[in-house]
Amino acid sequence: MSVSPSLRGFGILVLIAAVVTALQIGAGLEVILVFLQVLFLLAIAYVIFMLWRRRREEIAEWSLRSRLVFYGGAALAIAALGLAFSPWFPNSGLETIVFLAALVGGVFAMWRVWRDEHTYGY
Repeated sequence: MSVSPSLRGFGILVLIAAVVTALQIGAGLEVILVFLQVLFLLAIAYVIFMLWRRRREEIAEWSLRSRLVFYGGAALAIAALGLAFSPWFPNSGLETIVFLAALVGGVFAMWRVWRDEHTYGY
């Protein structure tokens, strides 16, 4: 008898949910989830650090205003990500809109400064 992959996947999910419910290990899974969220944020921070380290000499040659806007945008984006993944951050519609606005604003500021500093003779 051949079982479709979708049905097999749903069966595995139902089995996992039944085991978690029967053994009452929801609290332990929440701790693991928080740990994985922190680990994910650390991985993002490490990647950003490595990208910055490769370009820090170039960024140091920019004007003071450009550096302040670039690092300020990076700090805003990192703070938005850090707060969004924190367990005490409320998950309602307004907070989601504010998170997206802060994240997009920080990334846009960084992109705009990068583009302005790389004119290549224009």
